[in-house]
Order: sequence, then structure tokens, then C-alpha cells
Amino acid sequence: MKKLLLASAIASALAAPAAVWAQAPAAAPASPHTFTGNVGFVNDYRFRSISQTLGKMALQGGFDYSHSSGLYLGTWASNVYGGNNASGLGVNYFNGNLEWDVYGGYKFEPIKDITLDVGLLTYMYPGAKWATPTRDKYTNTEIYFGGAWKWFTAKYSHSLTDYFGVNNKTMSPGGVAACGVDSGGAALPAGSADCARLNAGDSKGSSYLDLGATVELGSGFNLVGHIGKLSVKNYGLFDYTDYKLGVTKDWLGLSWGLSYITNNAKTNVYRTVKTEGAAPGLNTAVYDARQSTVLLSVMKTF
Repeated sequence: MKKLLLASAIASALAAPAAVWAQAPAAAPASPHTFTGNVGFVNDYRFRSISQTLGKMALQGGFDYSHSSGLYLGTWASNVYGGNNASGLGVNYFNGNLEWDVYGGYKFEPIKDITLDVGLLTYMYPGAKWATPTRDKYTNTEIYFGGAWKWFTAKYSHSLTDYFGVNNKTMSPGGVAACGVDSGGAALPAGSADCARLNAGDSKGSSYLDLGATVELGSGFNLVGHIGKLSVKNYGLFDYTDYKLGVTKDWLGLSWGLSYITNNAKTNVYRTVKTEGAAPGLNTAVYDARQSTVLLSVMKTF
């Protein structure tokens, strides 16, 4: 019996290392760093419901980095309307046709199902400057505070600089108040309701409140809704509320979106008069950048 127990003990001792050797190697710890990219097309680039490409298609894309701690950084870009031969208060990124955004922030979950987000975002338009003697840039920097609960999101953005260059120098150039244009493309007379107040001041402290919802419909479809409110400090003629309702779906490895966008912005203020071509075939067109539209988007994330 003692011999049998001894033999069993020896066999167990010899088998133990083999069992250890047979185990799968330990998995490498997950990296705290995450890098993603995206590229996509839209039939009309809308920023806070206002067309930035005057009804033309836009190519867009960006890169993002996030850390497991909640910190993140990113950049994003899109083509916009250059407006070299444009007038009016609408979208006129004179001598520039690119929007380049840089942002960073911190996202965390204080309690289950509640995510909070705080960050800083700068909008830049390389080479673009207001067509005024001072040639101010369109650059805008905002701090934002966001939150999400299941299907609902809310975000408040507050400008730390003049709102895309809106100030005395751009809205009251040469001591004359800037005005919108009528349906024929003619500048409105000074003192009309769609003119800026003369020497109204800067627009630092402007804000945008964004409320959104995403509801699953089944079969991979989502219903998306949005309400936004823009308030431009000292320049109430630019204020409006915008709305969006649409659907999204992931299909063929791409994210597809179809939505209807509208707002109550002042038409005269957001019109752009653009001149294209050269004499004698000169063509002048008046475009309403705030008009309602159906937006189609497709994006690939990698």
C-alpha cells in the first residue's frame, strides 16, 4: 500500500508541471489607448442647420484618440464654400474652402447610465478672412458641457472668442452697419430689422444648446431627433432655433443617415449672393443657406 501511495505521489508531481505547461499563455492586458478614424460624404454640409457648402456635396473626415481614463483628443475637417465672389451676411468664407476643427476633453460616468463630457473645440478656416478692411478671421473657440442618459443627450456650447469673427469690425465696417440681402440679392437699407446694430460690440459669450435623442426601431434602424437653440451675443439677428428628424442604419459596413432639417432663422440674414464665371457669361445666384432640406450622409469608421 505504501508503495502504491508513493508511486501515485510521484506521478502527480511529474504531471503537475505538464498541466502548467499545457495552459494557454496569459492574455496581454488591454491597451488603455484607442485610435479611430472616419471618412464620409454628405449631400450638403449643415452646421447647426445652416448650409456651409450652399447645397453642394462635402467630403468629411477625422481622427480621434481616447484614453481609458476618459481623456480624448480629435480633429475633423470638411470642405466649405469659399465665397471669393460673394456678398451678404450668409456663408462667405472668403479665400478659404476648408473647415478644420481641433478638440479635446474629458468624458466620465459618475453613475450608471449617466455620461458627462466637458471639452474645448476650435473651428479654423485656413486662409479665410472677412472681406473687411481689418480682415478678421472666422476662427471660433468654444467650451462645451455635455451629458447623456440612455437615449437622450444634451450639450451646451459657450464661445470664448467672437462667434466666427462677428464683432464691431466685421458688422460695422467703416462705421456702417452690415445688412442682409433681399430675394433679388440687393442689400437691405440701413436701419432695417435685418441689419446689425451699429457698433453693437463683440460676440464673446454666444451660446448653442443642443438636445438630441436616438431611439432603436429594430432591424438596425434608429430614429434620431434634435432641437438646437443659437444665441449670438449682441447680434440677435443671427439667433434661431433648428430642428432635425431622421433615421440611421449600419449597412454594408457603412453608417447611413437620412434626415429632414429646418429652422426659423431670418432668411434675409442667411442669404448669400454669389457671382460665378466671367463676363459676358457672368452668373449671379442668390442662395438661402437656412432653407429646409433633406440630408443624406454615409460614413465609414475604422
